[in-house]
Amino acid sequence: MLHSHLLGVILFVTSSYALYESSSDVVELTPSNFERLVTKSDEIWIVEFFAPWCGHCKNLVPEYQKAARALKGIAKVGAINADQHKEFTKKYGVTGFPTIKMFVGNKQNPYQGQRTAEAFVDAALTAAKEKAYETLGKKAGGSTSDKSAVVELTESNFKELVLESDDMWLVEFFAPWCGHCKTLEPHWAKAATELKGKVKLGALDATVHQMIASRFGVQGYPTIKFFPSGKKTSESAEDYNGGRTSSDIVTWALDKLAENVPPPEIVQVVSEETMKACSEKPLCVVSVLPHILDCDAACRNNYISVLAVLGDKYKAKMWGWVWSEAGSQPALEEALELGGFGYPAMAVVNAKKLKFSTLRGSFSETGINEFLRDLSFGRGQTAPVKGAEMPFIQTTEPWDGNDGELPPEEDIDLSDVDLEKDELRKLPGPDFLFESCDT
Repeated sequence: MLHSHLLGVILFVTSSYALYESSSDVVELTPSNFERLVTKSDEIWIVEFFAPWCGHCKNLVPEYQKAARALKGIAKVGAINADQHKEFTKKYGVTGFPTIKMFVGNKQNPYQGQRTAEAFVDAALTAAKEKAYETLGKKAGGSTSDKSAVVELTESNFKELVLESDDMWLVEFFAPWCGHCKTLEPHWAKAATELKGKVKLGALDATVHQMIASRFGVQGYPTIKFFPSGKKTSESAEDYNGGRTSSDIVTWALDKLAENVPPPEIVQVVSEETMKACSEKPLCVVSVLPHILDCDAACRNNYISVLAVLGDKYKAKMWGWVWSEAGSQPALEEALELGGFGYPAMAVVNAKKLKFSTLRGSFSETGINEFLRDLSFGRGQTAPVKGAEMPFIQTTEPWDGNDGELPPEEDIDLSDVDLEKDELRKLPGPDFLFESCDT
């Protein structure tokens, strides 16, 4: 009798710590086997960090098991009791349950899809395709959105990533079971990809991180909040009132960006650091202005004013704007094929892709605007940067804002030159030019 009672207690304790039976296709992970099976392998893993008492974790079980069966031979599906192994799972940023992550070796990404078997299979197949293409040294194509562009937000990282950052944010508060959230998900991912480098998009599971959701008055799903650039407080959040297609989200975010972003500075290229800062932008607009002796201070400032007007017009693009004096950066001019048709001249370069496009129209507000507008819509001819790398930049003195001065002519004083008369006679006269061998 005692033996059967003890056995019942053991079975109860065991079942209370495990959601998946030993016969399940879901692999039981623990601190002792996690590194060997997951982070040191080259297989694709979907890993659930769960708590046995978590209702959402229990609801996930049937779909997760179906995904594990379907992915046999393609990817591994595992689960670890994060409530039991808190210290171990803390290093993976687990603060709520369930937390699901994709692993390929020691690389990990938060899983951002729906919690259905089909969605898990799609995520695994996408990861497998990317891994295969990476082996070929290529990027997997054909995808219009990038779920990794959506930042997974939690109670532990929300303050640091959103409130304490200078970045502009759109944050979706969602519930995994919410139909409208599932409909929004692909649009949110596509918008995040298009807005990369301009506005950050995040997603927070409001059913897990209820304290944060409550702080911002979230009562329905999805709720989208806008957080402006600069340091923020709870009062900084504004309600998003745009549409829910990717184009609606992008348009709304860029309008907000235009309202908040200061116009770019038009910087003279005087060092490697100057050009490097511009090259880190999505695009770098490079102008070569005439030499100060060919175009005085008023003339040069007029060109810079035109660039400033256009920089303000396109500020939401987050481009970099630089200029140099004709002849001061020969390697830059050669790499971007500038100066062949005179000065001023302009090229727009994508330093990451090492491609550039040259202004063929007039260097005026209208001509440059048409050129940049075409580039904004993906039109215009491009060419590879010569040398297949960004050119060497010489360190030069910045312009002092003044007109140029010609170097002083050197005066030759002949008063102290004493030539003998015989030496003067030896100097050739005009007839020397006409002497011939017949003379």
